[in-house]
Amino acid sequence: HTMLVALLLPFLCLLSPATAGKVLVIPMEGSHWLSMRKVLVELSKRGHEIVVVAPDDTLMIDSSGFYKMKTYPVPSMKEDMEEHIHSATARAFSNEDPFLVRFWKLLKDYRKSAAMFHASCKSLLYNQELMKYIGDGHFDVVFTDPVSPCGQIIALHFSIPSVFFLRMVPCGIDVHAAQGPDPPSYVPRMFSTYSDHMTFSERVKNFLIALSESFSCNLAYGPFEELASEFLQKPVTMTELLSHGSVWLRRIDFVFEYPMPVMP
Repeated sequence: HTMLVALLLPFLCLLSPATAGKVLVIPMEGSHWLSMRKVLVELSKRGHEIVVVAPDDTLMIDSSGFYKMKTYPVPSMKEDMEEHIHSATARAFSNEDPFLVRFWKLLKDYRKSAAMFHASCKSLLYNQELMKYIGDGHFDVVFTDPVSPCGQIIALHFSIPSVFFLRMVPCGIDVHAAQGPDPPSYVPRMFSTYSDHMTFSERVKNFLIALSESFSCNLAYGPFEELASEFLQKPVTMTELLSHGSVWLRRIDFVFEYPMPVMP
């Protein structure tokens, strides 16, 4: 038995670091965080060391014994964020307005959300103390929601693999980044209210909606692309940023979701 222990001990010493890792979490505010938090609790129970990096003025992202919190200052916008979330949620579940009216309101929501998350991301990327902490932390993975690409920018900057935990990214950017099929003549676009059984005229309208997405998402994500290009010191698009994701964990239900092809 003594000889067996002596033989196994070096192998156990080699294996023990592989049983747990250091996870850097760059979360999203709101309901996105509530889903992610449950995963972090389970990861912590399995021995992983978790560090959550979040603004110091958040709505829902809270401290916990399951993970360590590191915060950074941002322009104060808590009340604006609360009002925006409530109003945007109400509009998202309302189909009473004509499509063009809904599209215009959605565009305004995209721009306002993007401006808030862009300000928060810029505050993080140019926080020298926190970026040094991340660089010295030897993290094994970045766990993030790519709706805001801030976590992925950090992952690329420090050459850390990234795991995406997402519901979706507007305009099908996630599908394009993962090289999944997304034919606009067959896959219903967000807020189109169409099913996978469309008439010819509905397919034409769906195709036009898909064309409009490039305009709306350029307004929303253009500032992020400029920020990422400046910080990474090379031109980069949202699709290119997300194409580097190592693992995609999608919160989807094949009954609830629009019927669509899925990535391999």
